[in-house]
Amino acid sequence: MTAYSKASTFTISMPNSALLDIVNLKVYISDKEILRGVNLQIFSGKTHALMGKNGSGKSTLAQILMGNPTYTVQSGNALFEGSEVLALEPEERAKAGMFLSFQYPSEVTGVNVGSFLRLIYNKRHEKPLSPIKFREYLKDKLELLNIKEDFLKRYLNEGFSGGEKKRMEMLQMLILEPKLAILDEVDSGLDVDAVKIVSKAVNYLKEKQGMTVLIITHYTRILKYIVPDYVHIMSDGNIVSTGTKELAHEIEEKGYDHLL
Repeated sequence: MTAYSKASTFTISMPNSALLDIVNLKVYISDKEILRGVNLQIFSGKTHALMGKNGSGKSTLAQILMGNPTYTVQSGNALFEGSEVLALEPEERAKAGMFLSFQYPSEVTGVNVGSFLRLIYNKRHEKPLSPIKFREYLKDKLELLNIKEDFLKRYLNEGFSGGEKKRMEMLQMLILEPKLAILDEVDSGLDVDAVKIVSKAVNYLKEKQGMTVLIITHYTRILKYIVPDYVHIMSDGNIVSTGTKELAHEIEEKGYDHLL
């Protein structure tokens, strides 16, 4: 399979089968069409970057893939490892190996971070861990993200800075070890040190288990640390260009308008 980028005159080769195959997906919110027949293939073990201006439909696509009931699917499908996922409950999608990092994680008062993380670990794995064993399991992950152990005593996202919320989500990702991580503007509001730490967690799982990544972003900054195999440009609810990492460099130099 090949894809052509309007931004330049190159073709790229792609594998024949996809981990996630989105086919002619049309999505509404209220009476407004947001996605207008999206076709996109995400390949196993690869990093895909989805870029575009505000309002182009990028975050809507992420929300639909993980089952946000606010949106209505009019037509189309999404296959994960060959099985339809749009009819599944969000927890079933997560159990299948899909993970979404939110732009704006919710605060949950009264829910201890350590207890929450142990709960999601025990839901994901066949053999549950005791609190003591789980603390031992967490040590290297906390070190990877430069998180102190007293962080585990805090309430989930309550009073967290933007960077702390992102680290919390990366910690969840490290525990769940998903097959596909969808990172929705994970770099939003982060300083360069925090971007590097987030990228370190993503690259760790890519190297450890070949995790597939769909990273949604406006800017190329994080793509210096999480290098994409493929770059897709979305505009007005559709994919308008696909290319390699060089396409992201063109966006940096020329902006989005020359693609549209």
